[in-house]
Amino acid sequence: MAEKFLMPKLSPTMEEGQISRWVKNEGDSFGANETLAEVDTDKATMEMTALSGGTLLKILKGDGDTAALGEAIAIIGQKGEDISALLSEVSANGKASAAPEKKEEPAAAVVSAPPAVSASKAATAAVASVPAPSASARTGRMLVSPIAARMAAENSLDLRTVAGSGPNGRIIKRDIEQALAGGGAVTAKAAPSFTPSTVVGASAFREEPTSQMRRVIASRLAESIGPIPTFYLTREIEMDNLLSLRKAINASLLDDQKVSVNDILVKAVAMALQKHPFVNASYQDRSLRFYEQADIGVAVAIDEGLITPVVRGANLKGFVEIGAEVRSLAARARDKKLQPEEYTGATFSVSNLGMFGIKEFTAIINPPEAGILAIGAATPTPVVRDGQIVVRSIMNITMSCDHRVIDGATGAKFLDTLTKMIEQPAMMLA
Repeated sequence: MAEKFLMPKLSPTMEEGQISRWVKNEGDSFGANETLAEVDTDKATMEMTALSGGTLLKILKGDGDTAALGEAIAIIGQKGEDISALLSEVSANGKASAAPEKKEEPAAAVVSAPPAVSASKAATAAVASVPAPSASARTGRMLVSPIAARMAAENSLDLRTVAGSGPNGRIIKRDIEQALAGGGAVTAKAAPSFTPSTVVGASAFREEPTSQMRRVIASRLAESIGPIPTFYLTREIEMDNLLSLRKAINASLLDDQKVSVNDILVKAVAMALQKHPFVNASYQDRSLRFYEQADIGVAVAIDEGLITPVVRGANLKGFVEIGAEVRSLAARARDKKLQPEEYTGATFSVSNLGMFGIKEFTAIINPPEAGILAIGAATPTPVVRDGQIVVRSIMNITMSCDHRVIDGATGAKFLDTLTKMIEQPAMMLA
């Protein structure tokens, strides 16, 4: 019997999902455990599978559409079944349209193209095999699904050269894939020429639906900075010995095994946490939870925001193992392939912006963790040692502390232990 297919819970923190693309089309049959669609959750793109076999009779939420948990996104059943009653029921409750192709394009990105811009001759030659733009694109307004917009941006593809095959000429994922297969990825790499114009007006713009990841980031950060009483502690650390240690370690490793400064810092943080249990803890309303191991969340920047994959038991692992794990987790985070258990449940986090030249900053605590360490760049700095001015590599670190768990003296003692371990790495073994 035909029934509504509801948006499932695909991650522990998921409250709604955005359809990245339907793997099956209307009328396609499928078997048990077969993938029906890919769904963007708050942290990753997950496969949505069927519990039993059947036929995809009607898609209620198209590519780029968002649905709450338990909301109808499709109707499944057996071929030839009458689904008019189900369509009426779904339409009546206002949660999904019985005919998504007639909606007012809520899931599409609206692109306003400046009329004064024209593609260069080089760019035109490069996309000779790409279909001509749709009429809507030629008039300066085009419809683009979020996944297509992201793919185009990642591949420097000019959306004005792509013809949309979706409803109302919307550009969807397969259009981008076809354009890239035909050489369209090089369109924007040749610098476009600009037609001289004396017209000055507001800039053209493109709007895309907010991704699930960005919505959850916004919600969680608001949750953190508001109710959590936070204070900050900053230390200066000499990095010369740690930098020398890293150089010595990497001298005996292959290129794909070399450790970064951040890998060593993750280990140092984990070892320091073992000596200060109140920092490796979380507030649980009526109790404090103390963690036996140091599971370190490592902040990784991806196109849609920030994600913190977790190095489990970092206190038990060596520099090389931590480095390999961080590289693997970061790569899968950027590909949105992390599983929920790989980015949830950290006991403490580190965020390093030193590689971007940032000397000092404060990071926002990721609940329910009690602290996060913000790591700046190590820069040559004149300092006074034994009455002499010498140059040392100095790095600033700032810890954000949840005052419900960490008192000022507790946080200061933790940073003192961490500083000793970084300035004299052998102290990690003490």
